[in-house]
Amino acid sequence: LLGTPSVYQSTLELTPTSYKDHCKRLYYLVEKQRELCGLSQNVLSTISLGAKMGISECQSQFRSQRWNCSTFDESTTVFGGVLSIRSRERAYVYAISSAGAAYAVTRACSRGEITECGCDGKIRQKPSKGFEWGGCSEDITFGERFSKEFVDAREDNQQAEGLMNLHNNEAGRRAIRSRMELVCKCPDFPPPPLKICWRKMAAFSEIGAALMERFEGAFQMTYRGGGMAATSHAGISPSSGSNMKKPTKKDLVYLDDSPDYCERNQTLGVLGTKSRICNKTSKAIDGCSLLCCGRGYQTRWIDLEEKCNCRFVWCCHVQCEICKQRKELHLCN
Repeated sequence: LLGTPSVYQSTLELTPTSYKDHCKRLYYLVEKQRELCGLSQNVLSTISLGAKMGISECQSQFRSQRWNCSTFDESTTVFGGVLSIRSRERAYVYAISSAGAAYAVTRACSRGEITECGCDGKIRQKPSKGFEWGGCSEDITFGERFSKEFVDAREDNQQAEGLMNLHNNEAGRRAIRSRMELVCKCPDFPPPPLKICWRKMAAFSEIGAALMERFEGAFQMTYRGGGMAATSHAGISPSSGSNMKKPTKKDLVYLDDSPDYCERNQTLGVLGTKSRICNKTSKAIDGCSLLCCGRGYQTRWIDLEEKCNCRFVWCCHVQCEICKQRKELHLCN
């Protein structure tokens, strides 16, 4: 799924009889994925939307990092060669992509865009206190299951790389479930007012931020071999020894150290940090000292024209002045 731009660019406009045949011809999908693709006309476009959501959120969360989740349209792989290294960045990309698939499918179900699913009917069997279940609760169980079957289909659970990917895929899905929200409203009738509540997913930006916290505390693992029976984490265990705290299923894990993102590397698709905008006053990773990797920075001034002093004029438009402003930028050498 992450190895080709095709699924990210899918915008199918097919007849009901042609989409199944189309799915069978998608060489970049494995057999299980082609089977799931054929379930409904909107499946592939929904998965494509989820993948795009994952990329967008990755770029938002990494906008101030040395590697900013850059993508390449002209490459045979979406992220260039950087995901060939089993790093913590790869862990995040897999987690947010899996989450994107689950999120997009769950939302499509609640909107009636996929015929195989709908609202979560089982939630109404759960006890409630001070409210009644109503509305359309989003069926995260179906979304998780579909994401697991589709995204995980390519992975080999007898190999270190597959085990790492499967763990991070699951962490991405669990980030959604653990942040499901209860939304309520009070109907006008019947009196007395009774709250009607349903469950919905949190904003996807919250999922991305939560996984970013997991990224910061990701566990480096070592492959012990022996497949599923080797350890409780299916053949991978903390590299610092058995006494170290083990990751939960919500944590991110990685096997290899990250490459040097400071300098341009065409083989890996690393753009480097030259000419990146940095924050002169920050001591964090977006600061000029860290982001520029000790190479220093240049200061430039740019002239901007922006709307200002806007006011509402009766009736019915807004009048603004145009203000000129000089802005200081700091660019990494």
